[in-house]
Amino acid sequence: MLATLFGKKKLTEDKLANVFVNSLIQSVSDSFGDVVDSIVSDPEFVRQPQLQKDDFDKFLLITLCGNLSYLTRYFSASEEVILKGKIITKMAKVYGLTYDQMNKIIKDYTEFIHQKNYPSKNVLYGMSKAVFYKYHLGQYQDEYFAQLDAPNPIFLKRMDGIMENYIWDWNSFLDKYRFTPVEDHY
Repeated sequence: MLATLFGKKKLTEDKLANVFVNSLIQSVSDSFGDVVDSIVSDPEFVRQPQLQKDDFDKFLLITLCGNLSYLTRYFSASEEVILKGKIITKMAKVYGLTYDQMNKIIKDYTEFIHQKNYPSKNVLYGMSKAVFYKYHLGQYQDEYFAQLDAPNPIFLKRMDGIMENYIWDWNSFLDKYRFTPVEDHY
């Protein structure tokens, strides 16, 4: 109600990138242990996958790339380019990398997600498949799916449910905040 009385709070791309990156890192680091527990206890695996609860970098990068894919639905092309650039800059700092190094990693992960998900364009489904392949879960499945080197569709559906929790809720966020690129301030 107060937001409608006084208007939405303005956020520059720099502040928005900070909020996005910090929130994503926090949510992944806080909950990856639960994700591991869900995967290792999934009944579709005939052997328990060997995952470490502190090995969340691949998962973080998958969720980052998936979320970056959704930006086109909420921002203009120019806003998306600016925001992606700021997000990549912030992530590079987190990993102690240059912008170009981080950008390459993100491009590689995004291509990996698309490749494993082809021909589907469902980003969420691609993220679930990327988790399956990046954590080498195929070896823990029954013989049929292991030989195919393809995820069991039942496991994939469960993974989709988990991955949904990591998709940034831009609708709610943009109801409260207004994105104002710095260029608009001149």
